[in-house]
Amino acid sequence: MAVTIADIQKLRKMTGAGLADCKKALTEAAGDMDKAVELVRERGLAIAAKRSDRETSNGCVLVKVDKDFAAMIALKCETDFVANGKDFIECTQNILDAAVAAKAKTIDEILTLKLADGKDVATTVKLRSGITGEKMELDGYRFLEGENIEAYNHMNKNILCTMVQTNKPAEEQAHNIAMQVAAMNPVALNEESVSQEVKDAEYKVAVEKTKEEQIEKAVTAALKKAGFNLYIAESEEHMEEGLRKGEITAEQADEIRKIKAETAADKKEHLQENMIQNIAKGRMNKFFKENCLLNQEYIQDSKITVSEYLKQADKDLSIVDFKRFSLRAD
Repeated sequence: MAVTIADIQKLRKMTGAGLADCKKALTEAAGDMDKAVELVRERGLAIAAKRSDRETSNGCVLVKVDKDFAAMIALKCETDFVANGKDFIECTQNILDAAVAAKAKTIDEILTLKLADGKDVATTVKLRSGITGEKMELDGYRFLEGENIEAYNHMNKNILCTMVQTNKPAEEQAHNIAMQVAAMNPVALNEESVSQEVKDAEYKVAVEKTKEEQIEKAVTAALKKAGFNLYIAESEEHMEEGLRKGEITAEQADEIRKIKAETAADKKEHLQENMIQNIAKGRMNKFFKENCLLNQEYIQDSKITVSEYLKQADKDLSIVDFKRFSLRAD
């Protein structure tokens, strides 16, 4: 039986597969549309399996609010060419619509949801992967429940989305804070919301950095007192450069190394613990200011914090929660 253009176009509309793949499937199925659909499906699943170890660094992130439930999700793929395709974006939207309608809480739950064509999400993603020839996977699912939720798709590029929930209606303020979340990537709402694990890790980094700075200051002072050029003494590479240019002798290079080692060891042994802790606490305060949403400088007016911006609109206005997901490393 001859395969017609009309049949090829019909199969393409049903499956989303390329024209050549549709023609091949119809030819093998001798014009049987149901069998051709199944052939396209099987090949799509096989292709998806072969690409399971590839990296998905592109994709489409979408966000949706429906009354008292909002969610965002990313359908990831390998290239921006596929990510920007109309069919790929539509597929992502269909998955998000189903997730919001079901008020899904996890990606595992979403994968089992049925879409309009009767296929579950897991199968749909695999089939789309087979059609495009790229690995695909769902990622970045976030949701909020309750009233007063505003969503933001950064520049409508489907790369970065945020959601912000306020304690009372405040569409303008919530929208502005959603843009703040996109731009400043806070890790928590306030200091109390930062997990103890993060606090402990940041404090440890602050202490170690403070110690390193105190030792470095002592070494710099000792080298300066000894009359050495600080640029030359900065590293072995610079000392080698100084030796080649005749700016220092081998004996002077050894003396620099000795001063650096002895001064560092002595300073490390006599660091003042109280001073180290006080400086580290100052670093932690800076961390909270830069990374806690309510403490951050408001991006549209750096003279006030986000919390102060909200209070200007309504003294009782506050942020209940926020979510953010980006395909790009921040």
